Amino acid sequence: MSVFSQSWRHRFALFTGAAILASTALPSYAFADDEARRAILELRQQIRQINEQNQHAKLLLADQIEMMRQEIAQLRGKVETLGWQNSQAQQSEQSSTLIADPQEQAAYEAAMDLYRNGQYQEAASGFGTFIEAYPSSSQIDEVRFYEGSSLYASKRFSAAIQKLQSLVTSNPSGERAADALMVIASSQVEMNDLASAQKTLQRIAKDYPQSAAAETARSRLQLLQ
Repeated sequence: MSVFSQSWRHRFALFTGAAILASTALPSYAFADDEARRAILELRQQIRQINEQNQHAKLLLADQIEMMRQEIAQLRGKVETLGWQNSQAQQSEQSSTLIADPQEQAAYEAAMDLYRNGQYQEAASGFGTFIEAYPSSSQIDEVRFYEGSSLYASKRFSAAIQKLQSLVTSNPSGERAADALMVIASSQVEMNDLASAQKTLQRIAKDYPQSAAAETARSRLQLLQ
């Protein structure tokens, strides 16, 4: 065998070996790229979830602060100016004197006493009974609002939304409409439905800009930014 033939065969073998190595290396690089892309996508998803959880936590904290303020006011035995929740209690006490029928008045006060004492499940039942007995009461919207608020305080959020949405639909220009929407938004936050909560808060700020609830809604919307 000639030297030229041996040299040619040696070069061919080297070329073939290099080609094999290259062909086997490419899938490894491709696999590494896929892993990197997958890791990036997973990281982005984790960051998105963390941001959503932070928004949820901030809104829940805002709601809890409002509830704590209300409880402090009740323990002190007086109504204080602590935002929309306290203004609701003031309106309720003022409106209760407008009921002429003594039995109707007694039923209303009994349910309100349960609510003020934090017996929310019993209060919700009491307000429901009042609605059945006095559907044409001059304070029907007030009672329906507190029925929904009692359900919210009992953590029956879906039921609270249903009751309060019915109130808003039946009387969108009523004094309790904005407050009802505020409790709906809080229920949606508790259910981690932040998209719906944002829409509800935007509706309050847009449709009821001068209400006490609108100020609270605007501050909650900032937390969602």
